[in-house]
Amino acid sequence: MKKKFKCEIDCANCAQKLQDALSRLDGVDEVSVNFLTQKLTLSAADERFDAVLDAVLAKAKQIEPDTVITV
Repeated sequence: MKKKFKCEIDCANCAQKLQDALSRLDGVDEVSVNFLTQKLTLSAADERFDAVLDAVLAKAKQIEPDTVITV
């Protein structure tokens, strides 16, 4: 499953740092964080998507506490 979320992030460097960290999470097939469009695109297996999304949200708060991802 692939979904897009609104992602308020402060700078392009922060977006790249976040994308790199999220891509290493277990269960993430593909992730992109676009600073210009303020979007996070996440691809993960359908049966694990909710658990992977929870892990992504937690890791995002840890890496960039000011980032707001709207689910």
